[in-house]
Amino acid sequence: MTRRSLWTAAAIARATGGRVSRAFQVRGISIDTRTLEPGDLFVALGGARDGHDFVDQAMAAGAAGVLASRPVDAPHVQVDDTFLALQALALAARERAVDARRGAVTGSVGKTSVTQAVAAGLALAGRAHASIKSYNNHIGVPLTLARMPEDTERAVFEIGMNHADEITPLSGMVRPHVTAITTVGPVHVENFPDGETGVARAKAEIFDGAAPGAVAVLNADNRWFDCLAARARARGLAVRSFGRAEGSDARLLDFAVDAGRGWVRAEIDGRPLDLSLSQTGAHWGLNAMCVLLLLEALDVGREDGLSALSDFEALPGRGTENRVRLSGGGEFILVDESYNANPISMAATISSLGVRRAEGRRILALTDMLELGEEAPHFHADLARPIADAGIDLVYCAGPLMKSLWDALPSTRCGGYALQASELTPMIAGSVRPGDLVMVKGSNGSRAGLIAQALRALESEAEGAG
Repeated sequence: MTRRSLWTAAAIARATGGRVSRAFQVRGISIDTRTLEPGDLFVALGGARDGHDFVDQAMAAGAAGVLASRPVDAPHVQVDDTFLALQALALAARERAVDARRGAVTGSVGKTSVTQAVAAGLALAGRAHASIKSYNNHIGVPLTLARMPEDTERAVFEIGMNHADEITPLSGMVRPHVTAITTVGPVHVENFPDGETGVARAKAEIFDGAAPGAVAVLNADNRWFDCLAARARARGLAVRSFGRAEGSDARLLDFAVDAGRGWVRAEIDGRPLDLSLSQTGAHWGLNAMCVLLLLEALDVGREDGLSALSDFEALPGRGTENRVRLSGGGEFILVDESYNANPISMAATISSLGVRRAEGRRILALTDMLELGEEAPHFHADLARPIADAGIDLVYCAGPLMKSLWDALPSTRCGGYALQASELTPMIAGSVRPGDLVMVKGSNGSRAGLIAQALRALESEAEGAG
């Protein structure tokens, strides 16, 4: 599909206070020559690798022009600071899209999945715009906003943080009409002297930039709900709640897995609602409630919301499933949850595995959860309880922190331990049997993805053997 014009050089110059070398127009915006598409504006950001060094590559890849802080051999708009100019372009994009209703999502877990599910609903309802991947930081948010077309009707943005005072300026940039905090938990706690209290306070910064009359969608099951709701109301936001808790505006009554789909029974504002999901993770019951309230606040009809949820597929590394053939015959199911991990998402993933039907054994392959501070060994050892509650058959652990879990497990559940993720794969590959259900989860930095990738590769080895 041909992309329409997004910005002219003159409009970029007006928004940023820059100077045009010669006229051009762009159909998109990129900060990376590896993903740049023909017709994009290449923004030459500074940093460890100066974007100006890649202007020739950008033009060779089809860039229509460059946003630069010094003269370059290409059509360009020259500004004093390209990062500040990107922010200015983002604000100009927000102001010119006068009819766009905007949503913003944060949370310790689930924010990317919820954002993308909301985006699917927005796309069914009209001209929509959304964050891609996890573009949720000080660069990703203004980049996403600057890419928003003028005729956008609805948009949703993911906003993340590692420290205090990071979300406030991003919320002010988006100026959301509806905000959501999926949940608050011990994530990035090593960066907060007051631990989870600091995390909750930082997440509540999403209310700071909200538009007048905005809505806050909050998790009523989370222990920080009352605190967050009070903060939202103090900022003038109306609160809508989701959860299993009695009195929730969107109340989850039951979640079950059958025939490869998730089945939700719920009530929204006291009215019964049943829906089917392509997702089978138990946490998707609450995710669906959050998504529906967000879509409602963005003026999306219920049917569009239900349709989007019914078709929404798992994002890579967030519950994607593969049937993997074994060289000896038969196959096992691999569930890849390797994108990231923290105590909340680990417990939810383990619970989801426990309710899944399996012809063989339920097997967990886990790598370290990172950025948990001094309490990290305790958080890892505590996973033994949800593992027992879920009736998991075998557990494989990799990493120095996962040694705490390994030591807490009964010997009957111990599949194997290794210091490095790469050392764990041969152990799992040598013991997996037809009919087994294998789930892989861990933090990006602890390389859980290597395990999932290697287990998927067993199929090609089986084909080669055949």
